[in-house]
Amino acid sequence: MAIEITRSGKRSLILETPVMNAAGAFGYGDVYRDIIKYEKLGAIITAPISYEARSAARGGRVVPLDSAVLLHTGLPNPGLNKVLRKYRSLWESLALPVIVHLIATTDEQVRKASARLDEEDCVDAIELGLRDDITWQEASRLVGSAVTKTDKPVLVRLPVSDAYEIADAVAGAGASTLVVAAPPRGTARDPQSGKLISGRIYGPVVKPIVLNMVGQIARRVDVPVVGAGGIHSPQDARDYLDAGAAAVQVDSVIWRSPKELEIIARDLGGYIVTRQTDAMPDEWHRGMGDTEQERQRRKNRRDA
Repeated sequence: MAIEITRSGKRSLILETPVMNAAGAFGYGDVYRDIIKYEKLGAIITAPISYEARSAARGGRVVPLDSAVLLHTGLPNPGLNKVLRKYRSLWESLALPVIVHLIATTDEQVRKASARLDEEDCVDAIELGLRDDITWQEASRLVGSAVTKTDKPVLVRLPVSDAYEIADAVAGAGASTLVVAAPPRGTARDPQSGKLISGRIYGPVVKPIVLNMVGQIARRVDVPVVGAGGIHSPQDARDYLDAGAAAVQVDSVIWRSPKELEIIARDLGGYIVTRQTDAMPDEWHRGMGDTEQERQRRKNRRDA
């Protein structure tokens, strides 16, 4: 299976399966190596990286909600150059595309970071993360700053607020793909401190809002759309594809059950084998693929 998730041309990116992690849910590609079979994924999105180092947010950072979780982290990271020095060899060893999520700060920093990433063979694409209160004019300018400094695809993750207007602007500025969308912001009371905390909302509650947005944006722009928000099952992911997304990004379910990302990727990538009609419950494992099935056959023959 070959899935083109960007505009055709020199900035084209083709994946083997339409399932990736979302930025911030997977570290820099090192966290889940002993749990998830990376080769089943379409690509890896790094944690958010800024050109210069950023410190973590102060105070409470996690507030549990009824059907979601609110996070306030401040997007801490050591800066682009330090991340490259530490993780370059890992990214080079991975047999799938690596997409660096770049925090869009200033025009100058976006230009410098994009030019720096353009030099790295271990990086296949850039995902530009826009802040929530950005105007369409600023968004267009930042995307233009990125695409003029790299030949790599530039994906743009849209904020939920003003997403429709911004989608048109960044598509016109040269974005290769639109990622719809960044987790929405909300406010909740921290049960530990008793203070109100603002942050991003993750969980199944997000899906109906973003799913509707994906469908509308996919119909109005001539740029591939990647759906992201509230995906906790293969069916959730398929709903996004049915709405018009070329691929999906998975976030919060990874923290609860990392293996679920691989299961979703296997399902949408066609790696799931058909269950035999007479199979007993303990003869079938959700997410089993051809490789695992053959391994089980060999084990059964040895044990016979």
